[in-house]
This record gives sequence, C-alpha cells and structure tokens, in this order.
Amino acid sequence: MQFTTRPTLQGTFGMVSSTHWLASQSAMAVLEDGGNAYDAAVAGAFVLHVVEPHLNGPAGEVPILLAPAGGEVRVLCGQGVAPAGATVAHYRALGLDLVPGTGPLAAAVPGAFDAWMLLLRDHGTKPLADVLKYAVGYAEHGHAPVENVGATVEAVRQLFETEWTSSADLYLPGGKAPRPGELLRNPALAVTWKRLLAEVDGAGDRVAQIEAAREVWRSGFIAEALIRQAGRPTMDTSGRRHTGTLTAADLAGWSAGYETPATYDWNGWTLCKAGPWSQGPAFLQQLALLPPELPAYGSADYVHLLIEGCKLAMADREAWYGDAAEVPLGELLSADYNAARRGLVGDKASYELRPGSPGGRTPRLSRHAHVVATDDPGFDPMGAGEPTVARASGEPGVAADGATRGDTCHLDVVDRWGNLVAATPSGGWLQSNPVVPELGFPLGTRLQMTWLEEGLPNSLTPGRRPRTTLTPSIALRDGVPVMAFGTPGGDQQDQWQLHFFLAVALRAQVRGGLDLQGAIDAPNWHNDGFPGSFYPRGMRPGSVTVESRMDAGVVEELRRRGHDVTVGGPWSEGRLCAVARDPGTGVLSAAANPRGMQGYAVGR
Repeated sequence: MQFTTRPTLQGTFGMVSSTHWLASQSAMAVLEDGGNAYDAAVAGAFVLHVVEPHLNGPAGEVPILLAPAGGEVRVLCGQGVAPAGATVAHYRALGLDLVPGTGPLAAAVPGAFDAWMLLLRDHGTKPLADVLKYAVGYAEHGHAPVENVGATVEAVRQLFETEWTSSADLYLPGGKAPRPGELLRNPALAVTWKRLLAEVDGAGDRVAQIEAAREVWRSGFIAEALIRQAGRPTMDTSGRRHTGTLTAADLAGWSAGYETPATYDWNGWTLCKAGPWSQGPAFLQQLALLPPELPAYGSADYVHLLIEGCKLAMADREAWYGDAAEVPLGELLSADYNAARRGLVGDKASYELRPGSPGGRTPRLSRHAHVVATDDPGFDPMGAGEPTVARASGEPGVAADGATRGDTCHLDVVDRWGNLVAATPSGGWLQSNPVVPELGFPLGTRLQMTWLEEGLPNSLTPGRRPRTTLTPSIALRDGVPVMAFGTPGGDQQDQWQLHFFLAVALRAQVRGGLDLQGAIDAPNWHNDGFPGSFYPRGMRPGSVTVESRMDAGVVEELRRRGHDVTVGGPWSEGRLCAVARDPGTGVLSAAANPRGMQGYAVGR
C-alpha cells in the first residue's frame, strides 16, 4: 500500500471534499441534518464565499456538474454572459487591445448566485434559510482566515487605500490586514443575506422563497447595488478609471440553465464535462490523444506524452472553443482527427502553437495568441493565469492599477442515496473589483478571457459567455456515476485533473476502492506552452513546471528532450478534491489536497 499524506476516507452516509475545511464541515452538517448532496453543496458554496473571498464570491461564476441517483448527468451553467453594451467596438473606442484584468469593464452578468438557487430549487430539499445560516454565521460572527486572505489584501493594499476604498473599509480596518487566528467579519454580507431572507420569508413554500430570492438578486436591492457599482469609475489594469457596461436589463434578463455534458469514453470510463464555452473538452481531447498503450506511469515517456498532448489540445482550445461561434466538438473528439494529431507528438518538446483543422476548417487565432510572456512581470511559472495557493513566495504582487490575479475554489459531495455533485466556484474575488459597500462583495472579471477581435469563437460578444477555465468533472464507470472531482488553477485545471484521473485509473486500489488520496498526492506538473486565459494573456513555449518530488531522472530526461523545466516546491502543483461511490457496495470515499494546507475531506 502506498503511504499518503492522509487516508482516503470511506463510509456509507455522506462525503464532502472542498478547498476549505469550514465549507466541507458546513456541507457535512447539512447532510447530518437530513439534507442531500445538493443542499450540502449550496451550503458549502456560500461558506466558501465568506472564508475564501480572495478565491470566489457571490457575483462570480460557477459551472456545476450533477449526477442524481438513477438519473442523467447534467451541467448547470452558472457562467453569466457579456452585457448588451460589452461590444468589441466599445472597448476599442476606449483605446483597449485587451479587456482589463480588473474593474467593472471586465464584469460579466454575475452567474454564481442564480446557479446555486436553481440547484437548491430543483434538486435540494432544504429551505433557503437552512442552507444560508452557516455563511451568515461566519460573516456576522467571524472566522479565522487562512494566511492567503491577508497576503492577498497586503498585495493590494496600495490600490485599496488609494482607489478601492470600500474594499479597504472591509479588509483593512484601521489599516490592518486580516491575520490568521484573529476573527475576520463581513457585516455587510451578513446583512445582505439576512435582508434577502427577510424579504422572501412570506413568499410561500420552499420553492416560492427560492424564486423570490432569485428576483431580489435580479431586480431588487441587490441588483440595484450591483448596477450602481458598475457605474462608478474604477481604476483597472489599463492604468485608467472606467465604468462598466452592466445594466438592470442585463441582470433581469439572464438565468442559469441546464445543459447536456460533453463526454468521452475511455477504457470503460465515461468522463463528463461542461461544453466548449468552458475549457472542459480539452480534458476529453487529451484523453482522445492518448495512444492505445501508455508508457509506464510516471516515466519520462509518460510525462512527455501528456505534456505534448496537452499542448495540442490547448492549441485547439484557442482556435475552436468559445460561445461566440459553433464549435465542431464531435470532430475535435473523433478518433480519426486525434489519430492524426497524435502523429505530431515526437521525441522532442514542441515550441509551436499547432491548432488542427477539424473537417478541413482553417484555424484562426487571435493576434495575441503567440505573445511570449517569459519576461512579463505578471507571469510566473508557479501559477500562470490563476496562481496556486501553494506558491512558496506567496501571492503575486499588485500594482496601483490593480494588476493582480485570483484563484478558485472547488467542492464535491456524495450522499447516501448516491447523488453526486462537483462544482468549481470562482470570480468575484476581493482583488477583482471594489467591494460593493451595500453588499459586502465585488463584481467579477470573467470578460477578461475574451478577445477584442471580431470573428473568433471567444470574441467579446453581447449575450455570449466568455470561455471559462472552470471545469469540474464527473466520471462514470460502465455507465454508472462513480466519481466527482476538480481543482482550482486556471489553465492548469484540466492538466492536473487529467494527471489525477489517470493516476486513479492506472494505479492500484486501496481498501478495495479507488485510491483517491494517493492520486491527489502523486507528484504533479503543468505546462504553459499555449496562450493564457487571463490578462495579460501570454504563453511560454516549451515550459514545464514540476514538483521537486518528481524523480530526478525523469526531470533530466525531460530536459534532454528540450523541455524548459522549472522545478517548483515539493507540494506546489494541483489542488484537487474528489469524492466517489462504489455502485456495487455503496461504499463512499473522499480525499482532499494537502497543498496549501486548507483543503479537507470529511465524511462518515
């Protein structure tokens, strides 16, 4: 048996894994109180908004994958669209070549809140007040923040004190950033949720109250405050102050919704992802690019194969994925197409961006796609795009214009009835936009992932979703849902998840079940040889970042093959969560990432 940092938990009642122990335990409390996986997920998600405000917020976004016991896997899309006024022409007229990485110009229609409400309405059993009480309690009475909350606030101190003063009021009271061991409160957020609950209390039954809450968000006091904030001139990464494009009509006219997942069958497994408005199909395409026989797990041949396959899948992501055009996903995942693409993988590292031509189509890339970010001060091989919290040097520095990045959360739940849910909440970070003073949380910045060029699949387009990096997963075995998993990490998410999944699928079981913890703990890596999804959108050809626990001989061989290898800390790559259910025995299991020292699995 392989020794791991923690055991893979096993039980029969319920399991939760998330990126923060308070969210995990709050979700577990809902299960203990008779709730199902969906009730628990909503409770945990709203706690994540409180305890990981540097990683997500209510006005951010969330894709959710759910597998109801005995039902079909569905995608619940909580990614909001570009407002009606968010046109390429408008941003170009402002002198912009890229959507700013911060500020109201980068704000899509907020999506997370409505998605969680739909999940609770359609699949949950608990009243809204019952699932919100944990978040209200931590916001009102305080929680002991993790180190990176204070580190992030310190990084944006100058911006907060000089420009985003509403954020300073919340996160720098008396000039003091949040510290571990001292309670951090968010009174405005507690008041927001209490007022929401009071306004919907007389609406009727459980479903009617949830519907009333959705209307308060879309057109009530919350909507009014969000629109006021979008109209305030705000310093952003362009170095100038801009107002946003979000209007009352944008908020009132959008709703989260359900979709059929994109899927791929591999060796008896079926992997389910959100569609190509996310980067999720890049995970599926990496599987499709694998040869019938894989090299030995963890060998230099194995790592090289996965790195080069990832580059090809991500090149296709850049050329073909997005919500602004029809995506030829069937061809991109077809056997013939990927057999031809597989032939491009040689013995040496590729430094080229090589999108394919599905169905004979000619790929078109943004003119920014080949920008090399090696010397860009905003680029860090330990966390390009959204940084991992395990960076040895802490969060990236932030200039007075708000040049910063955020990260993400993840949450998985399985209950005793066999319901599974995987969700990756993100956006609406404390460092993305000023705190809306009346509400206690900021707007998001997901529009920064779109291009200010017409005619691309991911062009900024009113009413269309920006292509998100958020990508939870559900895996079926012989047609039956057995595992939910995911990770924070921006462009790294579908790299780390692939490595995790293959570790689960290829390695030995423990205690008669999937070795979830061993797969999470295994040395991980990522590459940046494709355009980043976050401002300032650069790439680093040939780059590979590995954990120092990777075998030294493998690292040496990768370098001999031409990979530009950066050796990071021993626990710096990947932040996975996972839960599973054995359909034959009913045994549930869970595991969580030790990196960053805040993710936890709980269950019994």
